[in-house]
Amino acid sequence: MHLAALFPLRLPLIALLTLLLQLAAQAALAGETPDSLAALYVREVDRRLLLPPDEVQRYGALALQSLRAQAIAPILPQYLVLVDRSPRVQALLLFWLTPLDEPVLVGASPISTGRGGEFEYFETPTGVFTHTLDNPDFRAEGTVNEKGIRGFGSRGMRVFDFGWHPARRAWDGGGTSPMRLLLHATDPERLEPLLGSVQSKGCIRAPTTLIQLLDRYGLLDADYDAAQRAGQQFWVLPPQRSPVHGAGRYLVIVDTGRDTRPDWSPAPARRPPRAAPPSPPASAPQNGTRGRDAAPTTPQASAPQDGYC
Repeated sequence: MHLAALFPLRLPLIALLTLLLQLAAQAALAGETPDSLAALYVREVDRRLLLPPDEVQRYGALALQSLRAQAIAPILPQYLVLVDRSPRVQALLLFWLTPLDEPVLVGASPISTGRGGEFEYFETPTGVFTHTLDNPDFRAEGTVNEKGIRGFGSRGMRVFDFGWHPARRAWDGGGTSPMRLLLHATDPERLEPLLGSVQSKGCIRAPTTLIQLLDRYGLLDADYDAAQRAGQQFWVLPPQRSPVHGAGRYLVIVDTGRDTRPDWSPAPARRPPRAAPPSPPASAPQNGTRGRDAAPTTPQASAPQDGYC
């Protein structure tokens, strides 16, 4: 299935010429390509899934259908993240979208979404979610909570914030309440081995090395890049950053509702070790300054601190 079939474009001639010029400018610039990024995914992401071609095509079609349902018609090539929250899948797929061709899979990894069953646990919502400046990202402090868990992973890990969305409560008889949807790393010793199964309070937990890849190459940073070109600066962006051309902004969450687990997405192999006793919290930055790995301190920062998500 071609993107043109899903998003028929009837552009005025001047708009078409502008689009072609933009594409030519991107092609002339140096940087990682989808093929080289796929090779980097293999080298740098330590938890990966290998999907057969028919599954890649199926998920690519689901991504396009989800965008179309929200009247989103990407014109320029860009990266997109798709998550299947099905308890028998629990996978994240990174796609490259172009206007005329089928989506290309760059890489896939196990993740964890909302498991329900306890107070403040949500079912991860489905739909299309946009990574914008309205909900600034922050970085993990690396401290442990009362359960001995580093909820957002190691110190300095980026937390991608997709804002507040209605989600089904998995306690108190159900119903819907606002939930802050985050994409983040998790405790590398205790919880990362459980990726591939439902575990979170509703957010999306991903491998540390995958979060580092998304962060370093700015794969979901289209809005951040545009703002930087306009002169804005962002403390959350890493100093040694290699932004790609074609950065995206969309997270698509689907639920395939499978009855059986596919061979390409095996269940976690082992249980996590026992919790370590919590350590004292790190001291706050002095003189009113903020370290690069601290969470925001202004109201945008009702963002969670290093809790359990």
